[in-house]
Amino acid sequence: MNFALMTYDARDSATKQRKIRSIAQTIMYPVQRGASGTVNWVGGWFGNVGELRRASVENEQLRKQVEQMQTELRDTRERAARAQRLEQLFKLTETTAYQTVVAHVIARDPSMWFDGVTIDKGRWAGVEVNMPVVTPDGIVGRVISTSPLSAQVMLVTDEKSGAGGIVGQLGQSNAMGSIKGMGELGLLEMRYVSGMEKVQTGDAVMTTGQDAIYPPGYKIGEVIEVRPGSATQALVIHIRPSAGLERLKEVAVLRYQAPPRVEPDQSLPNVEKKNSK
Repeated sequence: MNFALMTYDARDSATKQRKIRSIAQTIMYPVQRGASGTVNWVGGWFGNVGELRRASVENEQLRKQVEQMQTELRDTRERAARAQRLEQLFKLTETTAYQTVVAHVIARDPSMWFDGVTIDKGRWAGVEVNMPVVTPDGIVGRVISTSPLSAQVMLVTDEKSGAGGIVGQLGQSNAMGSIKGMGELGLLEMRYVSGMEKVQTGDAVMTTGQDAIYPPGYKIGEVIEVRPGSATQALVIHIRPSAGLERLKEVAVLRYQAPPRVEPDQSLPNVEKKNSK
């Protein structure tokens, strides 16, 4: 009898315990689920923050790599462009009939009264005043002062500069005139060309050698504007220099000296007769 009662009490106790655990689980389920969700959310948030930081670091590294590659690309392009310019200059020195001095432009005069550049070659390299300065594309200007290691060059666009020019080729055209710089405009004006000559935009203008500075046959620029003239009025011609003066990097100084001019009285037929008397 006692054994039966003990067995009943044990079963009854186990049933009560199961009921209590069931009720407790039911009550704690929302709390446990909320806590679990909170822990997972916090863990996920910190994980996302970590991933964002890693992504930010990787993006910064990639940005620096891209900037470095862009810098290297610019340097490579600049070296390639410089090599190409020097190659063209050396070809010019090989084809010209005059000795040349290749120089780099190291400064540009910012003054509004003077349009010129400074080059890194001077008297010690054989550069002298009034020597012409050119590029493979055309004339640049003339040397106006020198030091042992550098020289100043007045650009052809300076208002005080001048050159003899011809529209077309020397010996094939009569459109000859005087070239003057137009200063800040960066253009040239050609004067004293007869209004009866045919000049069109796009025509090339070459040196004649009559200015005693530039040898004949070097390109000055191209005609960009022509205003008509007449039999008594000269054409108004504006020219864009072909040497790319606004982006000069390297130039060639021609060691050129114009041949001496024949004195007018030496060409008179009766000079010798007068001297023989």
